[in-house]
Amino acid sequence: MKNFVQMGAMLALAAPYAVTSGQGALVGSLFGVASVDLADGATGEFGIEGVFDLTKVGSQAWTVGAKIYWDNTNRRCTTVSTDNTLIGVAVAVVASGAGDTIGRVRLGIVA
Repeated sequence: MKNFVQMGAMLALAAPYAVTSGQGALVGSLFGVASVDLADGATGEFGIEGVFDLTKVGSQAWTVGAKIYWDNTNRRCTTVSTDNTLIGVAVAVVASGAGDTIGRVRLGIVA
């Protein structure tokens, strides 16, 4: 196929702000997880498909299948849709404790 470019699970993108490996970032309307540490504006690989453990709002319970949004102001995941970008769904239950700040998210299109 002459027009095939790449599989697309990883994309080279310019970091919209400094990120560390494993940290999420919103690049325009595209959300990805940095594969390496990147300075603001530096280009690097971001995972845009798959399941990732990401920083979330503490004291917020998650259920499997819950829609997950990216809060770009605070740079963390949330179940709150207002002013945030839909990035995927929760694939593991997370308790609502203040210290429960990591959630497992499957990135991608959500129905």
